[in-house]
Amino acid sequence: MSYKPRLKERYEKEIVPVLMKEFGYTNPLQAPRLVKISLNQGVGEAITDKKIIDNAIEEMTLIAGQRAVPTKSKKDISNFKLRRGMPIGVRATLRGYKMYEFLDRLIAVSLPRIRDFKGVNEKGFDGRGNYSLGVPEQIIFPEINIDKVNKINGMDISFVTTANTDREAFALLREFGIPFKNQNK
Repeated sequence: MSYKPRLKERYEKEIVPVLMKEFGYTNPLQAPRLVKISLNQGVGEAITDKKIIDNAIEEMTLIAGQRAVPTKSKKDISNFKLRRGMPIGVRATLRGYKMYEFLDRLIAVSLPRIRDFKGVNEKGFDGRGNYSLGVPEQIIFPEINIDKVNKINGMDISFVTTANTDREAFALLREFGIPFKNQNK
């Protein structure tokens, strides 16, 4: 038998029936699903020190489980000594098995490691069924060796779903196990 991530199996066997019952879908393919997870980290200090962007790429690659790429500035801003094409951030887009593996690690290990964690804010929905959350420090991920971290940076994590409404996306992410502060929306 081939390998299948735990959350993907759970989605197919448990989450789809729950969503079908909750929203009255007649076909399992109507149930919203997770398309991709985008990780993004802005590293503005990389303008003055090129090593910072290399460290950020290494850390993001460890966290995501796949190679991260630098994001480059789109225009010149003289007040910030910024030139077009300079690397100012790092991003990685996860799909398929890597996406489910990352989501599993995020829910089970990383989010509970946030200091004074009471749940993620449910106000991060965009109105079209996508959700974004900010993580204050990259050291919550167990893949990062705290002794080797030069600078603590936060990151944005965006969940892109096929849901048409925020309510459907909220139900999908809640069933996956994302700990929202207010579980009933």
